[in-house]
Parts: sequence; C-alpha cells; structure tokens
Amino acid sequence: MKFARIATTTATTAALALGLAACGSSSEPTASNNTGASEAPSAAASGPKFAGQTLTVWRLGAPDEVQNKLMADMNAKFKEVTGAEVNLQWVPWPDAQAKWTAALAGGEGPDVTEFGNDQVAAWVAQDALADITDLAKNTPDFQQIPQNLWGYETVDGKIYAAPWGGGTRAVLYRKDWFKELGIEVPKNWDDLVAAAKKIVEKKGKDVDGFAFNGGSDANMSLSPFVWSAGGDFAAFNGGKWVGKLTEPGFKEGFQYYTDLVVKHGASRKSALSQNSIDIRTRFANNKVGMFVTGGWDITTIKEQSKNKVGDDQMAFFSLPAKDGSGPAPAFQGGNDIAIWKDTKNQELAAEYLKVAAGKEFGTRYAKEGGLLPLYPEALAEFASDPLQAPFAETFKVAKGFPNDTNWAEANDTKAVLQNAARSVIEGKKNIDTALADANKELEEILNQ
Repeated sequence: MKFARIATTTATTAALALGLAACGSSSEPTASNNTGASEAPSAAASGPKFAGQTLTVWRLGAPDEVQNKLMADMNAKFKEVTGAEVNLQWVPWPDAQAKWTAALAGGEGPDVTEFGNDQVAAWVAQDALADITDLAKNTPDFQQIPQNLWGYETVDGKIYAAPWGGGTRAVLYRKDWFKELGIEVPKNWDDLVAAAKKIVEKKGKDVDGFAFNGGSDANMSLSPFVWSAGGDFAAFNGGKWVGKLTEPGFKEGFQYYTDLVVKHGASRKSALSQNSIDIRTRFANNKVGMFVTGGWDITTIKEQSKNKVGDDQMAFFSLPAKDGSGPAPAFQGGNDIAIWKDTKNQELAAEYLKVAAGKEFGTRYAKEGGLLPLYPEALAEFASDPLQAPFAETFKVAKGFPNDTNWAEANDTKAVLQNAARSVIEGKKNIDTALADANKELEEILNQ
C-alpha cells in the first residue's frame, strides 16, 4: 500500500493553533459534565463487560512524582469507567525504537502506546497501528482539538493516533549563574556564544556552557540553527526527496552548532554522543549552563538534584534567531497515543484512548509533562504563563522535519547528522565532505 506524504505543520498552522486557543472553540461536546470534559460511559454500563481484564500501556520516558500521580489518577478513572486494570510499563525514549521493533516481530507488544508524533507515519507503514478514524470522529472531546493538529496522525486520509500534547523546545538555563556572572539572556547567536564561553571560563572546563547534543535527539538542538539560517533538511520535489544539507543555509547552521565545540569550547569535545537525558543529569549536577529541551525536564532535575537546583535556579528562553529578530524556529512536534494493531482487545484500548486523550486527562498530560495542551482554552491559559511563554512564542514559528516514513531511520537508527557532526568535530572530515556524504545517505534513506 502506498502511503501519502503528510503535510508538515508550518509556522502558519502553528500560529493558527494559538489563534484558535485565544478565540476558544465554537463547538461544544454533545454530552459534557460540569468540568467541560465529555461524559465517558458509566461503570454500570461498561464495567461488567471489561471487569477482570488488564490492558498493557506503554508510556515513554522515566516516571517522576508528577507523572506517577497523573497515571494513577488516569488509570483509576479508566477502571471506574470500564472495570479493567492497567499494566503500565515505562520505556525510556532511547529504547523505544528497539522495543516497538521487537514487539512487531514477536507479537509481545502493548495494547496502547505513546509515540512521538513524527514517528507515527513510519509505524503505519509497517502496519503496526490500528485505524482509529471512527473513534476520532465520534469522540466529542477529540473534536475540540483543532483539525490542523491532526496532520502527523493522518495517513492516506485515515487517523492512526490521537494527539496527546504539543511540543517545541527552548533553552533551559541556570538563572542563578546568569545573575552571578552578569549575563543577559542572549538575543542573537553572538550573545549565545559569549554567554556559553563565560560560563565555561568561570565555572570550569568540565562544565558545558551550552551543551552539545550528539545523541538520539540531536536534531532537536541542531535544527533551530539550521532553520534560523534559512536552511532545511530535505524537500519533496518531483515525486522524490531532495536533500538540502549541502545548501548554504544548512551549512551555516550546522557549522555554527559544531563550532560551539570546535571553535568556542562551549561544550566538551569528549562528550559528542550525549543526548538530552545525559545532559539533563549533568545539569542537575551543576555541570551545564544551557541546553535545548522542554519543560518536562524541570521535575526530574529537581528530583535528581534533591531540590538543590529548583525554580530559583532555572528558567527558559527561546533560542534566538541569528540576527536577533525573535525566536529561532524549533521543532513543532509532540506526543501521541495509539492502539497497537496486534492488541486482542481493540474495544477496551479505544476506551483507554477516550480517557487518556480526552479533555480532562489530555490537558493534564500535556501541562504536567511540560508540553503544549491541545485543547483551545487550556492552550490560551498556557501561553499567558511567564514560565511557559518561551514555548508559546517559539511554537508560533515552529517547523517540522521531513514527513516521510523513513525519517525515523535517518534520524534515529542511522544517525546521519549525528555522525556527520562527530566526523567534523573529531577532524575526520571537513564540513563540505561531511555534509555531501550525509546528504547522499539521507536521500537514499528517504527515497527507499
């Protein structure tokens, strides 16, 4: 079966989402309780049907106090509605690809799983996810989510996942260090370099002023520099993907990012494979001044540092555009929740999606996990929060990676750009050769 290319969410549609949030939704669910969430089936109606059954749910990441409370409440509500229990399993993000692959091959997968929304198309292509089009169109709460936010989840006109929370990234920084060292929040690329170098100078060479990410989620950190310089990863032209890695805009952003290590010493040359989880741990241990991430890391950093790094020590700012004209575009992504096609109980799995991604718990999942809530009223409230304002501002100009079923292979499995960056930083290739080689590999993968 041939799968259609999914339209990337652009700055225009991202801005539309915020506009819809400001205006509110013109439609209301046909049945609602006094909290605004749609009424779920009563336990009396559906409980006996599912009583004694257990649903396996995979959540991605590492649980913390907030997430444990969220899932306890969510699963209790699900039991109240259905009578069924939940076998909740946490899967670290770096392990997710391997887990899904093994599940698809061996049939020992979940009933319901969380996904990064840019990964949905790739797993649809492998026939891993159930078609939930009817569920999406017949669930009143889901109909309140703006239609433009269902793009990643829709393949060939069919819906395979429910949006759960929007995501973009900003720079988490040590607010107390900035005050101590007299550093202003960077307004352009030059400011960013100066701030990073000063942190290393004053805090020690084992500290990353601006941490280089070369791990599984490296392109989340690289992409704002590329997009700010006018570059992109690839474009779909003439029925095929054409790589853009050798063009001036991409090269400029890529060179700036690798120069943070090579030229400026803003990050350690010995840590070229660290991902955001590694960086977060170092941040909690006073070894990082700035890094690109999302609000979800705040709670974990507090716990890992035993509250020595808390609200008074941390804040976010939007990664600045090269010329200081405003925020640089960051990745417009987010997380979804989907039904694994091999589940033996799709009806019960569908009930879980209604609870988890419905207005009450969908909003809690996003807000308590540091993501952008997708329900209009909640998104408007989120945008007015000073702590979250950098994410809302960045969301207005956010962009997406190539929406191809093979992007996950290039981004995660083959690590095309991560390998190119390491080869430059380690002096194995010059930047032109590294990008030419990467461009060829990227095109081969995307056009398979």
